[in-house]
Amino acid sequence: MSQPNVQFAVASHVMAALGAHKGEPVRSAELASSVNAEPSFVRRVVSKLAKAGLVTTHRGKNGACALARPAAEITLLDIYRASEAPEACCVHDYAATDCVVSQNFKGCLNKVLQEAQEGFEQALAKQSLSGLVNALVNTK
Repeated sequence: MSQPNVQFAVASHVMAALGAHKGEPVRSAELASSVNAEPSFVRRVVSKLAKAGLVTTHRGKNGACALARPAAEITLLDIYRASEAPEACCVHDYAATDCVVSQNFKGCLNKVLQEAQEGFEQALAKQSLSGLVNALVNTK
């Protein structure tokens, strides 16, 4: 069984934690504690988010990070793309040259998977980080 990819989920968690702090800088150790992950992993995620212009970072003893712009202006698609997570599904490379199904399978299924990926990304584009943060902090 394959390992699930959590890059997008962790990036979203980090961004939601930053959004919940309403612009106040947050140290990576605090973010790592919130995610319950190794600080080095969280720092790599933060680095991707910073590279995409979603967060600002300050290094050093008092280093921390914060959202680069208001949460209402950041979509979950922005976070997904910044996280560099792989697409949800892909086609295997096991092709038998003497089988009509095998010869045509990849092209046909790739078309279906591309449509699904586009639908997934369109749904993420409709969701703002502020909506996610509001749902999280208002859950009882």
